[in-house]
Amino acid sequence: MKFTAQQIADILDGDVTGNPDIEVSTLSKIEEGAEGSLTFLANPKYTPYIYNTQASITIVNKTFLPEKPITTTLIKVDDAYMAFSKILEYYNAIKLNKEGIETPSFIADSSSHGEKLYLGAFAYIGENVKIGSHVKIFPGAYVGDNVVIGDNTIIFAGAKIYSESLIGKNCVINSGCIIGSDGFGFAPNEDGSYNKIPQIGNVILEDYVDIGAGTTIDRATMGSTIIRKGVKLDNHIQIAHNVEIGENTVIAAQTGVAGSTKIGKNCQIGGQVGIVGHITIGNNVKIQAQSGIGRNVKDNEVLQGSPALALTNYNKSYVHFKNLPHIVKKINHLEK
Repeated sequence: MKFTAQQIADILDGDVTGNPDIEVSTLSKIEEGAEGSLTFLANPKYTPYIYNTQASITIVNKTFLPEKPITTTLIKVDDAYMAFSKILEYYNAIKLNKEGIETPSFIADSSSHGEKLYLGAFAYIGENVKIGSHVKIFPGAYVGDNVVIGDNTIIFAGAKIYSESLIGKNCVINSGCIIGSDGFGFAPNEDGSYNKIPQIGNVILEDYVDIGAGTTIDRATMGSTIIRKGVKLDNHIQIAHNVEIGENTVIAAQTGVAGSTKIGKNCQIGGQVGIVGHITIGNNVKIQAQSGIGRNVKDNEVLQGSPALALTNYNKSYVHFKNLPHIVKKINHLEK
C-alpha cells in the first residue's frame, strides 16, 4: 500500500516541505533509506544522514533547518520520534488487518465470537469460549474450553491458552506463549517420590497486557494468577502459580517469579532477575538485571545484586570488591 507525503502529514498533523505527492510504501532507518521509503530524524547525532539519505520522505521536528541541500521531502511535526511511532502503529494495524475464518480450523458449536473475527488456519477453539469483537487469532493457536477473550486482542501463531483463562481487551499474546499451564505443585512422599497437586485455578490477564514470545504464565493452584492492566512482559519469562503483578509493571526477558509472590504497580524489573516465592514487592520498585530477590521489598526501592542490595550500597560495595586483592595484600602487609 502506498501513501503520499500529504496523506502522512494529514495523519500526523504535520507540514510538508517538498513534494506533497511523492509516494512511499515501506519504512526505513535514515542511514539505510531507499527510494520509496519513509524515515525519521529525532536524534541530533543522526543529522548528517539526512543530507545523503535516499528515503523519499523524512519526518523531522519543526525546529529542523537544513544547513545543506537535501533531496528527501520533509514532514515537519512537533515531535518526530512520537510521530514516527504513530506511523508504526498505523502501519502495523494495516499489516494485521485480517478478518474471516480460514480452513481448516475448528470452533466448537458452544463457543461464540463478536464481529470481524480473524481465525487462522489450524487454529483450535474449544467448548464454551467467548471471543469479543475484532479479535485476531493466528494460525496454529490453541484456545481451551471456557476461555474468555476481550475485544481487539491479538493471539499470534502457535500461542496456547489453557482452559478457564480470562484474557482482557487490547491484549497481545505473542507466538509460543503458554497461558494457564499447570503450576509447579508436588507433594513429597516418604520414599522420595512426589504426588502431583491438582492445579484447579486459572490465569487472568486484564486489559492492555502484552506477553512476549515464549513466556509462560502458570494457572493458580486455587484462585487466580493475575496480570493487572497495562503490564508488559518480555520474551521467555516464567510467572508461577498464584503470582500477582500490579498495573503497568514491566519485566525484561528471562526473569523468573516463583509462586504466590505479589509485585506492585509501576515496577521495572531487568532481565534474568530471580524472585523467590511468597514475598511482596512494593510499588515503583526498580530491580537491576541479574539480581536475586529473596525478601520483601518496600515501595520505591532500587536494588541490585544477588542477594540484592540497595543500589547505592551495592555500588559502594562493588568498588571494594574490585579492589579486594589489593586490600588483602595491604592488610597482610600491615599485619607483618
